[in-house]
This record gives sequence, C-alpha cells and structure tokens, in this order.
Amino acid sequence: MTATAMHEPVVEPARRAMPGWARAALWVAVAVVAVSLTSYQTGLPELTASGTVQAAVRLGVPILLAGLGGLWAERAGVINIGLEGMMILGTWGGAWAGYQWGPLAGLIAAAVFGALGGLLHAVATVTFGVNHIVSGVAINLLGAGTAKYLSTLVFEPISKNPRESPPVPKFDTYSVQPLGDWLQQLEDAQRVGISDVAGILGGLVTGLSPLTVLAFLLVPVSYLVLWRSAFGLRLRSCGENPVAAESLGVNVYRYKYLAVIASGALAGIGGAALILNPGQAGYLENQTNNRGYIGLAAMLFGNWRPGGVLGGAALFGYSDGLQLRSGEITVHALFYAAALFLLAVVAVQIWRRKWFFAGMAAVFAAAMYSVYWFTDELPEELTAYTPHLVTLVVLAAASQRLRPPAANGLQFRRGAD
Repeated sequence: MTATAMHEPVVEPARRAMPGWARAALWVAVAVVAVSLTSYQTGLPELTASGTVQAAVRLGVPILLAGLGGLWAERAGVINIGLEGMMILGTWGGAWAGYQWGPLAGLIAAAVFGALGGLLHAVATVTFGVNHIVSGVAINLLGAGTAKYLSTLVFEPISKNPRESPPVPKFDTYSVQPLGDWLQQLEDAQRVGISDVAGILGGLVTGLSPLTVLAFLLVPVSYLVLWRSAFGLRLRSCGENPVAAESLGVNVYRYKYLAVIASGALAGIGGAALILNPGQAGYLENQTNNRGYIGLAAMLFGNWRPGGVLGGAALFGYSDGLQLRSGEITVHALFYAAALFLLAVVAVQIWRRKWFFAGMAAVFAAAMYSVYWFTDELPEELTAYTPHLVTLVVLAAASQRLRPPAANGLQFRRGAD
C-alpha cells in the first residue's frame, strides 16, 4: 500500500433516502396506531368504525376532487382560487342534468359546467393578464350568483323553493364481497388493533359508488399524466419556467388553458359528488360549504402532489365525518390521538437530530394532551367547525416545507424575457 493510499480519507456510502410513498405509508401506519390506541384507551370504537370511515370517504371525495383541480391549474402556473365557484356550478349542473336524465348525465354536466368556469378563469388570467386572485374571487361570486339565478329560473317551478332542486337520482353503491363481510366480522370481534384495521379497510371497500371509485382513480391518473408523460412535462414546465418552455417550442398558452379547464372540470365533478352520491336529496344553496377552499388547503398540505392531496382530503374528510357521525366526545378524543402522533414526530426528529423541531413537536403534544386531560368534551359550536380548524392547523404546520411551482401566479406574455 502506498503512502498516498494510506492517507486517503475513507468515504462512507451515502444512505439511500426512503421513497416518498414509503414515508407516507409509514406515517399513515403511525396515525392508525395512534387512533387505535385512543379508541381503546377512551372506549370509543367509533374512531375506527367502518361507518365513520364510510362517512369520511363520502365527505372527503369532493375535497379530493377540488384539490386535484387546484393541482392541475397550479402546476401550469395558474392560481385557482375560483375552485369554490366552479364546484357550485358543478352542483347545479349535476342536479339539473341528473334530474332530467339520470346520474351519469349529471356527472357529465357537472364536469362541463365546472370546465366553463375554468375556461372563464383562463381567459381572464392567461389571455388578459388579470390578477389570479382577483379573477378567482370573481369566479366564486359569479358561480354562486349564476347558480342562484338558474335555480330560481329552473327549479322553483318544480320544487316550489328557489334554493333547492327536486330530488335527484343517485348512483348505486357497491361493496367488495365477500371481503366486506369478512372485515365486518373482524371488526365486530373487537380485537385490539385487528378490529381497528378491519374497520378502516371495511369502510374503504363497502358502500362505494362509481363516482367515489372515479375520484380515487383520478389520483394515480393525475400522477401518471403530469409526471410520467411528455404532455405532463410540458404542462409542468409552464408552471416552473414558461419563458424557457416557450423557447423549446411549448405552446404555453395552450397548456395553461388545458390545465385550467381540466381544473374546473375536476372541481365540477367534486360538486357532483355532493349531489349524485347517496346521502343528499339534491341541489341546495351554499351546499359546497367552502369545500373548494378546503380543497386548496389539501393541495397545499400535499405539496402540489396527487398523493399528498389524497392525504389532505382524507384528513379533512375524517375530521368532518367524525364530528357529524359521533359528535363532541369523539372529536375531543382526537386530541389524545394527536398527542400520541406528535410523540412519534418527536422521536423521529430526535433521531434526525433536529432538536428545534423535536422541541416544538413536544410542546404541541403537551398542549394537545392538556386540552384532552382538563376538558371533558368540546363545545358543540366548536366541533361544527372542526374541518375549518383542521385546515388552519394543517396549513400552519405544512407552511415550512412547501415548494410551489416557481412561476405559479406570475403573468406570462409571449415573447417576453
């Protein structure tokens, strides 16, 4: 061995980073364990009951579709605050066509009405350079006003009420059998851990409508189109560096238009989920209840990635479904589950030697447990706004790791430097 070789530093091989899907699956498992332990510590099996999960799926699907709509638009560089208005247009279109010709026609009409809202937003922002926030707010106001006018014009003679439609036919629901029955038996056995997992899986494979299945399929489809196709590469380049994309021959205007129209169609389908899935009679004024904005929060939580949007929608849907199905006591128990989850975060941050974040997580864990320990239940007025409170907490927690598209919200002019 030469002297030079003896003094060469030893280079340790770099540790392979865990894939994103694996990290997400690990944290989902941690969350399930935390909720399962809470269920048995508090004697509240409703936390992991299949009925609760079914309600969470039903309430999370519109948020998921709105979040995917925001993802498509913002990956092309167009901020879409108008998702709420596009969802409202989708609810009206779905109710109108669904009443006339059935749920499939309602789904198509909802997508078309939402896409028209997206087209209007694209004309304002892409062609005329209107500020994206201003245009989005205008779309929200216009969508609500248009739906109210059309409801008065079309639905009032039938339903005798300008704020609602007559009953609309729904999609049928299906279950994966015999898997659903087997999971129900495991859930009824009340075995620690096993019954909780069975209840969660049972809620995911029973009572499914075609619209719910479509919403879940759109998550991998969005990923494959946006990240695994030449079309998606060009579209995302418009949101990262439209000038460079234009120099390479990409028609930036065309891709922005297509993205925002697709965004509106997805939001419209999200509105249709409020109409055509079982559990709702038909169109009602203010039916979306700010789900378009919550969909935007899910998109931010997911860091502009389809899988992250699904996780955000699941979180918001679960919190909403839990408070609607079980009330103040079970929502109160979530503080205990949150404390357990944050303790896992503390352990991970200590292992990564990020002492500041470990300390912050420990403080939040102590705060969550204190709320659980010193109170018996939450006021009814507070639990009614659980999804909105979760939105604020999630946005605050996720703000440190967000990486939006570089040119998101910036005005683009062809030929500009």
